[in-house]
Amino acid sequence: MKTLIVHAHPEPASLNGSLKDLAVSTLAAAGHEVRVSDLYAMGWKAAVDAADYGCDASTPLKVAADSGRAFAAGTLTPDVRAEQEKLLWADTLILQFPLWWYSMPAILKGWVDRVFTYRFAYGVGEHSDTKYGERYGEGTLAGRRALLSVTTGGPEPHYAARGINGPIDDLLFPIQHGILYYPGIEVLPPFVVYGADRMTGDDFPDIAKAWEQRLLTLESTEPIAFRPQNLGDYEIPSLRLKEGREAAGSTGFGLHVRP
Repeated sequence: MKTLIVHAHPEPASLNGSLKDLAVSTLAAAGHEVRVSDLYAMGWKAAVDAADYGCDASTPLKVAADSGRAFAAGTLTPDVRAEQEKLLWADTLILQFPLWWYSMPAILKGWVDRVFTYRFAYGVGEHSDTKYGERYGEGTLAGRRALLSVTTGGPEPHYAARGINGPIDDLLFPIQHGILYYPGIEVLPPFVVYGADRMTGDDFPDIAKAWEQRLLTLESTEPIAFRPQNLGDYEIPSLRLKEGREAAGSTGFGLHVRP
């Protein structure tokens, strides 16, 4: 197994840093190849701008069209091209980050914004009366798996079905479904460490044991059953879920997970 870990925490000695290091050592000891993109250590530029596309940037800037043109011409900046090559090399992607303000840190979102360009992660495939592009289960990154390893400041009940922060599956849906599943990656159930701000060193061995178990079962874990776009569940071109496809009582994001 070839795994790319994209790590987004500014403190190497943080819990996130320890989980990243443990993932590297555990997977390597099991015979897997591992690469790490440590975004803060790399000094990753988070903001998309015309410099990303060089001579292919238009005036005014058109991010989608310009990024696709630069991708096709091979003129994206070297840092972006390197990350795209890592994604194509990997068969497993781990995103390691703290949940900040209900989402990923800005530097990680910037990695997505710059690396998931038009014609690479989206805007691919046939667009017709029967097929609306290759996405949500199809696409450039199909055949790969991804796992979110996330830490939260609040305790687990705050992220339960009736918790004040909202269910963790809902909070992570935009990342798991909208970023990872969109270009075809199968998404495994997340590994979430709750109450990170209140933890001590004595708590880490149990967390480490659970994390090692998840890492060693990556290949056998069933992915979240998100609905593919083009296999009959959605009307084309409205992309509205067909009547009667939902499980009894399902609403919101849950509609887009198969019963």
